[in-house]
Amino acid sequence: MELIQSAPKNDIVLSQEEEIINITGNLTAGNQQRQRPLSFVLSFTNLTYRVKLHRPKGYNFLRRNNAGAVPPAEKTLLDNISGEVHDGEILALLGASGSGKTTLIDALANRIEKQSLKGTITLNGEIIDSKLSKSITGYVMQDDLLFPMLTVEETLNFAAEFRLPRSIGSLKKRNRVQSLMEQLGLRNVANTIIGDEGKRGISGGERRRVSIGIEAIHDPILLFLDEPTSGLDSTSAFMVVKVLRRIANESGSLIVMSVHQPSYRIIGLLDRLIFLSGGKIAYNGGSSTELTQFCSNLGYPIPENANPVEFVLDLISELENSPTGIAVFSGTGAGDDDDYRQFPVLKEALKARISKGNFTISSNENSISSPIISGNGKLISGVEKFANPIWIEIMVLTKRSILNSRRTPVLFLTRLITVLTTGLLLSTIYWDLDDSSKGIRERMSFFAFAISTTYFSSCQSLPLLLQERFIFTRETSFNSYRKLSYAFSQSITILPLLLILSIAFSTATFWAVGLAGGIRGFVFYLCVVSGSFWAGNSLVVFLSGLVSHVLVGYTVVVSVSAYFLLLSGFFISRNRIPSYWIWFHYFSLIKYPYEGVMMSEFEDPKRCFERGVDLFDMTPFGGAPAAVKAAVLGNLSSAVGVNVTSGTCLKNGLDVLKEMGINELSNKWEYLVILVVWGLFYRVLYYVSLLVLWKNKRK
Repeated sequence: MELIQSAPKNDIVLSQEEEIINITGNLTAGNQQRQRPLSFVLSFTNLTYRVKLHRPKGYNFLRRNNAGAVPPAEKTLLDNISGEVHDGEILALLGASGSGKTTLIDALANRIEKQSLKGTITLNGEIIDSKLSKSITGYVMQDDLLFPMLTVEETLNFAAEFRLPRSIGSLKKRNRVQSLMEQLGLRNVANTIIGDEGKRGISGGERRRVSIGIEAIHDPILLFLDEPTSGLDSTSAFMVVKVLRRIANESGSLIVMSVHQPSYRIIGLLDRLIFLSGGKIAYNGGSSTELTQFCSNLGYPIPENANPVEFVLDLISELENSPTGIAVFSGTGAGDDDDYRQFPVLKEALKARISKGNFTISSNENSISSPIISGNGKLISGVEKFANPIWIEIMVLTKRSILNSRRTPVLFLTRLITVLTTGLLLSTIYWDLDDSSKGIRERMSFFAFAISTTYFSSCQSLPLLLQERFIFTRETSFNSYRKLSYAFSQSITILPLLLILSIAFSTATFWAVGLAGGIRGFVFYLCVVSGSFWAGNSLVVFLSGLVSHVLVGYTVVVSVSAYFLLLSGFFISRNRIPSYWIWFHYFSLIKYPYEGVMMSEFEDPKRCFERGVDLFDMTPFGGAPAAVKAAVLGNLSSAVGVNVTSGTCLKNGLDVLKEMGINELSNKWEYLVILVVWGLFYRVLYYVSLLVLWKNKRK
């Protein structure tokens, strides 16, 4: 392993001597490791995890076997699993799909609810609480969940801002990122974007190393990886494991990972192997030589030039289908010396970690872990969950969101063009409306459609919200930042963009349509449009917290917006809405901006919208000469005793509002306040959905 450590960081071609070490196993490194004292030992004993099977009604009756027995209602994913791993070691979990590899990693990484997992997990013989576990743990998921438009260095810089305490300082954080890129072999691609299917970026192996770097940025004591070599070619897979070997040697981290059929070279970098079969241990011991000796002792010698791991995996698969099962194979490899099993008290190990300037545990009083160690030497639960205060988290999250938006301008430009196109279309259709009965109806339809546009256009942000949700889940699983910070950051980031959309739409429609109020009327109209965009975006954000699929989200958002429009008071007045649906009228987000702009347009009692001559409009007498209309009005006045002439005002703006039932609030600004409050309400519901639905823990 000395040769592996001293090799160049980005070297892919191995020397002949290095190849020999990899193929024969990690014996030299193992002997050196046994000579040094232990700092940390992760032990797990009798881990058992069962889940209930959800089956449709009548399933048990249909699935009865020949003996009449009903299939079990639960499934055992882990069955009495025990083992340990020491600092500076790599423990590899192997087995076929469904053998329990990922479940075991989740159990060790505190990603299973405590009430569901049976057994004990200790660090240096002590059970650690969830807060401490998350502060000293890194977890690399199988999928690389990264922002595609950020560069490698930017991605790691943001990870450093989230995971490293404020007390460390900016310079030390930057130095940590630079040294980590050297360690990961990413120096040559530091300024290259991550990329995705639509934008070319770094390679798959480099992307996986970036994912590892994000979780290793705070120098964790425990590092878990779920299939880190999955989907990579043999060279890239070896480079990933080689990086992990370097992290284990230089940082002393305890590394546990699941691997799918490792190559000869990868086997040489592993210290311990656990083979799983159906949630049970088939083999628990050392790598390569110990595995070969163990199989020989059982009467299953591994052929020369055969990959021992592939041979054992095939053997376990055959035994699973045999009458005896894997019981004949189950066992443990050569044990460790008693001296090697000795380890310091966890308090002393943590103190030693602090003295080395470790990033996870800092000696500063305001950092993550100053309250971890109490005076009596026991761990307490007073450790702070997050590395930074909430305002730092909001600032960093907002900075990252703005940077992502700048790198993807086409998304906002598309929405801006859509809003402008809709505004110009409405302007040409409703050009310069007049003050008449016809103008009243046209204004009402314009307001209803204009306000609805702000809600329907908010659907465009749904795919991006759902895409970010998976990254959010990964980052908050181990307390990179608070969920409240994420919700706040989203609100702050979107406000300037919504204001630009509001100005564009309001400017394109207000003057062209001929709405009333002048500058003051325009300001109120702009505020209402902005409030509508805000409330609509908040609704979409909230619904994105409830659904996980884009098509489902689109269906829900469009349907709810349509229901809001239907019961807003435009198609049917409030007095005509059935009593069992009236509650939805007050929940409608279109009701308040619609009634607000209606009140702004018709609040002037001196403005007349229907005169005596207009009585004949939309009747068979509409085309009669003016003299005839005047004569009819004279006869009508004599009959009812009210003087009505062609110029008499029969309906002013206040009459229009009364006729439409828009008289619940006395001030138009009250409608705007209610609209903004609705937006805040949906933001709060969104935060609640993040707390309740996105815990990222198995039950």
